[in-house]
Amino acid sequence: MNKAAVVNDVAREESLSFARAEKVVNSFLGVIARGLANGERVTITGFGTFEVRKRKARLGKVPRTGQRVRIPEHLTPAFIAGVGLKGKVEGKK
Repeated sequence: MNKAAVVNDVAREESLSFARAEKVVNSFLGVIARGLANGERVTITGFGTFEVRKRKARLGKVPRTGQRVRIPEHLTPAFIAGVGLKGKVEGKK
């Protein structure tokens, strides 16, 4: 499923036009992105938590050449699934 499919499902379930549903989905994703950019954890009860994690510097390898490269320390977004989402995935209600 991609973003367009999500927008279509939201539009259908909420009786919205595609354009309005797209605004809603984009706004929702923007709120999450801004929270993460500000270093906040974004928790959606029953679904999960988005957070920012710091990855340590490390040595990597270019697959094509085998050359070793240094990957600097950086921040990366992460998601932790909530109990409700895990239950849905496992087929429980």
